[in-house]
Amino acid sequence: MLLISCPNCGPRDETEFHYGGQAHVEYPKDPHALSDREWAQFLFYRDNDRGAYAERWSHSLGCRKWFNAVRDTVTYDFIAVYPMGQARPDTHAAAAPQTSSTTESEGAVR
Repeated sequence: MLLISCPNCGPRDETEFHYGGQAHVEYPKDPHALSDREWAQFLFYRDNDRGAYAERWSHSLGCRKWFNAVRDTVTYDFIAVYPMGQARPDTHAAAAPQTSSTTESEGAVR
């Protein structure tokens, strides 16, 4: 079981939450001007990044509020949780120590 930290209620079991898709997808400024293909791309096409990925989540069995989270799609670990409307936090700083330790260990092997 995953433990997800709601920004309003604190850490809760994953069964209390619902996934809401990719975060920070801007609504088209003039949706009526879009072609059918452009509208379909807005509705159905999302990034499929490996690693840190910004998502929307709802604490459906708790405070019932939406929030954003950055989750690692490889390990399923939640890197950051933040309220709706805020910019995505810089998550590269959290990943930097892993990269540098790998580089150091590779340097020691040579």
